[in-house]
Amino acid sequence: MTPVLHNAFFDIGGVLGTNGWDRFHRKEAAELFGLDLEDYTQRHDEAVPAWEEGLMTLDQYLDRTVFVRPRSFTPDEFKQFMYGRSKVFPDSLAVARDLAKTGTVRMCTASNEADELSRYRIRLFGLTDIFDTFLASCWIGVRKPAAIFYERALAIAAGRPAESLFVDDREENLVAAQALGFHVIHFESADQLRRELVAAGLELNTQPG
Repeated sequence: MTPVLHNAFFDIGGVLGTNGWDRFHRKEAAELFGLDLEDYTQRHDEAVPAWEEGLMTLDQYLDRTVFVRPRSFTPDEFKQFMYGRSKVFPDSLAVARDLAKTGTVRMCTASNEADELSRYRIRLFGLTDIFDTFLASCWIGVRKPAAIFYERALAIAAGRPAESLFVDDREENLVAAQALGFHVIHFESADQLRRELVAAGLELNTQPG
């Protein structure tokens, strides 16, 4: 008998909206701001674990990666560019909203993101109207796909893996979740997500309001 699902964990970047700050955004920034992409990439790769695990602020990240020398632009201008890369996926958000309206599962986000970007994106995407619990690597202190990320997420949600669903667009994150006993969905599109949620035994409320 298939266990009844009580918790649904959704990745944000790549599922509910664009990624917060991925390699394509960094390439775009390098071209716009005249950065040496190879140098910036190396500095980013060195800084990103601490940044996304909550050990470094956005200002500290920029000091380590971009403002290592005088620039013709300000940190605020660069931050505005970073924030501007975040775009919501309305169709995916509608699926999550329809699931939330049933009131049958605890709705959680579970993402690898830094603090300032995570807070900004939660507001921008209107996620507080849909989700009950917000879990990010910057607050949990570890990034997916480390097993302890999922273990801490379950502890915070007071859930069991067999009664929990994990939605992510990256297979490596799902392999780790599935190894712990989660039901998983590899996100590809909003329509596919809707079908797989129903196949997992979840109801979606498509009524307005």
